[in-house]
Amino acid sequence: MVFSTSKIVISGSLSIAIYAVCETKSYADNWACEVLLCLSNPGGPTEFVECRPSIHKLWKHLAKGRSFPVCSGIGFRTSRPGYEPYYCEAGYRLRQRNGDRGREATCVSLQPVPTGNDSCTRRWQDGRQAGQWERTQGLRVCVAYRLKPPHVRQRPRFVDLTIDGVAPQRVWF
Repeated sequence: MVFSTSKIVISGSLSIAIYAVCETKSYADNWACEVLLCLSNPGGPTEFVECRPSIHKLWKHLAKGRSFPVCSGIGFRTSRPGYEPYYCEAGYRLRQRNGDRGREATCVSLQPVPTGNDSCTRRWQDGRQAGQWERTQGLRVCVAYRLKPPHVRQRPRFVDLTIDGVAPQRVWF
Protein backbone atom coordinates (compact mmCIF):
# COMPACT_ATOMS: atom_id res chain seq x y z
CA MET A 1 0.00 0.00 0.00
CA VAL A 2 2.84 2.42 0.86
CA PHE A 3 4.58 1.50 -2.35
CA SER A 4 1.51 2.24 -4.50
CA THR A 5 0.81 5.55 -2.68
CA SER A 6 4.34 6.79 -3.30
CA LYS A 7 3.99 5.72 -6.94
CA ILE A 8 0.81 7.77 -7.25
CA VAL A 9 2.43 10.80 -5.60
CA ILE A 10 5.50 10.59 -7.84
CA SER A 11 3.48 10.10 -11.03
CA GLY A 12 1.13 12.93 -10.00
CA SER A 13 4.10 15.24 -9.33
CA LEU A 14 5.64 14.27 -12.65
CA SER A 15 2.36 14.96 -14.47
CA ILE A 16 2.10 18.39 -12.86
CA ALA A 17 5.71 19.20 -13.81
CA ILE A 18 5.20 18.07 -17.41
CA TYR A 19 1.95 20.06 -17.63
CA ALA A 20 3.72 23.16 -16.27
CA VAL A 21 6.57 22.83 -18.78
CA CYS A 22 4.18 22.23 -21.69
CA GLU A 23 1.97 25.10 -20.57
CA THR A 24 5.03 27.42 -20.41
CA LYS A 25 6.22 26.30 -23.84
CA SER A 26 2.75 26.78 -25.22
CA TYR A 27 2.58 30.30 -23.80
CA ALA A 28 6.05 31.11 -25.17
CA ASP A 29 5.06 29.67 -28.56
CA ASN A 30 1.81 31.70 -28.55
CA TRP A 31 3.75 34.86 -27.70
CA ALA A 32 6.20 34.24 -30.55
CA CYS A 33 3.37 33.63 -33.03
CA GLU A 34 1.53 36.70 -31.77
CA VAL A 35 4.71 38.74 -32.25
CA LEU A 36 5.04 37.51 -35.87
CA LEU A 37 1.38 38.29 -36.55
CA CYS A 38 1.77 41.82 -35.19
CA LEU A 39 5.04 42.39 -37.09
CA SER A 40 3.41 41.38 -40.36
CA ASN A 41 0.82 44.17 -40.03
CA PRO A 42 1.40 46.73 -42.84
CA GLY A 43 0.23 49.51 -40.50
CA GLY A 44 3.06 48.79 -38.04
CA PRO A 45 3.49 46.32 -35.20
CA THR A 46 1.84 48.53 -32.56
CA GLU A 47 -1.08 49.83 -34.64
CA PHE A 48 -3.53 47.61 -32.73
CA VAL A 49 -3.79 47.88 -28.95
CA GLU A 50 -3.78 44.08 -28.61
CA CYS A 51 -0.29 43.89 -30.12
CA ARG A 52 1.41 46.50 -27.96
CA PRO A 53 2.18 44.33 -24.87
CA SER A 54 3.68 41.54 -27.00
CA ILE A 55 5.77 43.93 -29.12
CA HIS A 56 7.03 45.89 -26.08
CA LYS A 57 7.96 42.57 -24.48
CA LEU A 58 9.81 41.63 -27.71
CA TRP A 59 11.79 44.90 -27.69
CA LYS A 60 12.85 44.36 -24.07
CA HIS A 61 13.67 40.72 -24.81
CA LEU A 62 15.89 41.59 -27.80
CA ALA A 63 17.50 44.57 -26.01
CA LYS A 64 18.82 42.13 -23.39
CA GLY A 65 20.66 40.25 -26.15
CA ARG A 66 18.24 37.33 -26.29
CA SER A 67 17.36 35.57 -29.52
CA PHE A 68 14.20 36.14 -31.50
CA PRO A 69 11.31 33.98 -30.15
CA VAL A 70 10.41 30.89 -32.17
CA CYS A 71 6.91 30.23 -33.50
CA SER A 72 6.59 26.63 -34.63
CA GLY A 73 4.70 25.96 -37.83
CA ILE A 74 5.74 29.21 -39.53
CA GLY A 75 8.83 29.53 -41.69
CA PHE A 76 10.76 32.61 -40.69
CA ARG A 77 14.35 33.80 -40.44
CA THR A 78 15.95 36.64 -38.55
CA SER A 79 19.30 38.33 -38.99
CA ARG A 80 21.71 38.93 -36.17
CA PRO A 81 20.85 42.11 -34.25
CA GLY A 82 22.31 45.27 -35.80
CA TYR A 83 22.87 48.82 -34.58
CA GLU A 84 22.24 52.00 -36.61
CA PRO A 85 21.88 55.06 -34.35
CA TYR A 86 21.61 57.65 -37.16
CA TYR A 87 19.47 58.21 -40.24
CA CYS A 88 19.01 60.88 -42.91
CA GLU A 89 15.93 62.35 -44.50
CA ALA A 90 14.96 61.60 -48.11
CA GLY A 91 17.44 62.95 -50.68
CA TYR A 92 20.43 62.40 -48.38
CA ARG A 93 22.69 59.45 -47.60
CA LEU A 94 24.49 58.72 -44.37
CA ARG A 95 28.27 59.00 -44.44
CA GLN A 96 30.31 57.88 -41.45
CA ARG A 97 34.02 58.33 -40.93
CA ASN A 98 36.57 58.37 -38.16
CA GLY A 99 37.41 61.94 -37.26
CA ASP A 100 39.25 63.86 -34.56
CA ARG A 101 36.40 63.23 -32.11
CA GLY A 102 35.96 59.54 -32.92
CA ARG A 103 33.29 58.17 -35.24
CA GLU A 104 31.40 61.01 -36.96
CA ALA A 105 28.21 60.82 -39.03
CA THR A 106 26.99 63.31 -41.65
CA CYS A 107 24.09 63.41 -44.10
CA VAL A 108 25.22 64.27 -47.64
CA SER A 109 22.79 65.31 -50.39
CA LEU A 110 22.49 62.82 -53.25
CA GLN A 111 22.74 65.59 -55.86
CA PRO A 112 24.74 68.83 -55.81
CA VAL A 113 22.55 71.89 -55.16
CA PRO A 114 23.11 75.57 -55.96
CA THR A 115 24.95 77.34 -53.14
CA GLY A 116 26.59 80.66 -52.54
CA ASN A 117 29.72 81.56 -54.52
CA ASP A 118 31.91 81.15 -51.43
CA SER A 119 31.55 77.33 -51.75
CA CYS A 120 33.43 77.48 -55.05
CA THR A 121 36.28 79.56 -53.60
CA ARG A 122 36.60 77.63 -50.30
CA ARG A 123 38.78 74.51 -50.09
CA TRP A 124 38.64 71.52 -47.75
CA GLN A 125 41.62 70.59 -45.56
CA ASP A 126 42.79 68.07 -48.16
CA GLY A 127 42.93 70.80 -50.83
CA ARG A 128 39.75 69.82 -52.70
CA GLN A 129 37.36 72.55 -53.67
CA ALA A 130 34.11 72.57 -51.64
CA GLY A 131 31.91 73.38 -54.66
CA GLN A 132 32.20 73.52 -58.41
CA TRP A 133 31.05 75.90 -61.14
CA GLU A 134 28.41 74.67 -63.59
CA ARG A 135 26.56 76.31 -66.45
CA THR A 136 22.80 76.37 -65.98
CA GLN A 137 20.65 78.14 -68.58
CA GLY A 138 23.64 80.16 -69.71
CA LEU A 139 24.54 81.27 -66.18
CA ARG A 140 27.56 80.22 -64.17
CA VAL A 141 26.27 78.71 -60.89
CA CYS A 142 28.21 77.33 -57.94
CA VAL A 143 26.90 73.90 -56.85
CA ALA A 144 27.97 71.68 -53.96
CA TYR A 145 26.79 68.67 -52.03
CA ARG A 146 24.86 69.89 -49.02
CA LEU A 147 25.80 68.52 -45.58
CA LYS A 148 23.36 68.17 -42.67
CA PRO A 149 23.60 66.62 -39.24
CA PRO A 150 21.92 63.20 -39.03
CA HIS A 151 18.79 62.42 -37.02
CA VAL A 152 19.18 60.14 -33.98
CA ARG A 153 16.93 57.07 -33.80
CA GLN A 154 14.81 56.51 -30.73
CA ARG A 155 15.33 52.75 -31.15
CA PRO A 156 18.76 52.17 -32.76
CA ARG A 157 18.87 48.34 -32.67
CA PHE A 158 17.23 46.13 -35.30
CA VAL A 159 16.76 42.65 -36.72
CA ASP A 160 15.73 41.84 -40.28
CA LEU A 161 12.80 39.43 -40.27
CA THR A 162 11.64 37.29 -43.21
CA ILE A 163 8.30 35.49 -42.78
CA ASP A 164 7.54 32.62 -45.19
CA GLY A 165 10.02 33.92 -47.77
CA VAL A 166 8.27 37.30 -48.18
CA ALA A 167 10.50 40.38 -48.48
CA PRO A 168 12.47 41.08 -45.29
CA GLN A 169 11.16 43.61 -42.82
CA ARG A 170 13.39 45.56 -40.45
CA VAL A 171 12.19 45.56 -36.83
CA TRP A 172 13.61 48.38 -34.68
CA PHE A 173 13.90 48.06 -30.91
